[in-house]
Amino acid sequence: MPFAAALSELSDTRAAADAVGSEVAERLGTAPDLAVCFASHDHAAALEELAATLNDRLRPGVLIGCTGEAIAGVGLEVERSPAVSLWAASLPGTEIVPMRLEFQRSPDGGTFVGWPDNLPAVWPVGSAMLLFAEPFTFPADALLERLDADQPGVPIVGGMASGGHGPGENRVILGKQVHDSGAVAVVIHGQAKIATIVSQGCRPIGRPLVITRAERNVIYELGGRPAMLQLQEVFDTLPPNDQQLVQRGLHVGRVINEYQERFSRGDFLIRNCIGADRATGALAIGDFVRAGQTVQFHLRDAQSADEDLRALLATVKPPGDPASAGALLFTCNGRGTRLFDAPHHDAAAVCQRLGEIPLAGFFAQGEIGPVGGKNFLHGFTASIALVSGG
Repeated sequence: MPFAAALSELSDTRAAADAVGSEVAERLGTAPDLAVCFASHDHAAALEELAATLNDRLRPGVLIGCTGEAIAGVGLEVERSPAVSLWAASLPGTEIVPMRLEFQRSPDGGTFVGWPDNLPAVWPVGSAMLLFAEPFTFPADALLERLDADQPGVPIVGGMASGGHGPGENRVILGKQVHDSGAVAVVIHGQAKIATIVSQGCRPIGRPLVITRAERNVIYELGGRPAMLQLQEVFDTLPPNDQQLVQRGLHVGRVINEYQERFSRGDFLIRNCIGADRATGALAIGDFVRAGQTVQFHLRDAQSADEDLRALLATVKPPGDPASAGALLFTCNGRGTRLFDAPHHDAAAVCQRLGEIPLAGFFAQGEIGPVGGKNFLHGFTASIALVSGG
């Protein structure tokens, strides 16, 4: 089988590593080219032992991973209890370039160091990156912006390690090394193909509007009128349930590609509305905006998140053999049972659509994935990498 996955809920780290390592090795039948491991924060203190055990048992070409607040496996999401999830793939005809990146401040702002010498200046056509970063020490959004400029069109998918509550508490894994800062990543290119799904879990209300006056992250006017006045008119047309959602948390979607006649699901980058000024009619959002951009108000709730994820999964053709493809799931730590009435929602939705394909993942403190051909750091999102042998 070219793909395999296993999950253990054992609390002893060595026993959990032995369990998932043995199961994956048996199913795969060969040393994997790539292994990806996620462990709950319960295992953080012994993560070096976990990494060493998996490397010794599997002999992978590359092992990469991190800690997570909750851990996902095939159809399962383990919240608030110990778990280790392991995913592995045999990817012939594929080059996998591992790296550990750090951010170093400099007089002109900062730079990213750790790029491997065998990574070409222009990445090969069809390349993709898996990226896991420590949220308190690594500005992933700045890296994504740089890579979008340097390597346009390359999808980057992954998430920010979680489970810890401050600097030094989260972990990232590369090979047998465990780090409490920076990021780990692999660039993949060749016969293996990576498709991405980024479900932001929102639905639009009202209609698209053009920003006519703005400064940094503050929208003063939409369509030549105060932004709050436009919002009020939309609010007055909504049913009571949706009005309550607006009052609990409004979102604004910014169109990524303005060169479209119509905008639909996947065309908007969703950001939170973080403030309002009734005196000026202005709205502040969690993103920089400028005049001429198109935005639309959005709402997020469990039903919208469920519908959005299932609609995006419906665009993917299930593999004929579940073991001929694999999935990596990076879902927000605000999803799971914090959002949905029943557990295992996102992992189960993947299996319901694609079959019980090998899957591993974690609940992230920020999810990474492309929207509209550009890569972003998201919140409240489910970002999925679908991997096939080509």
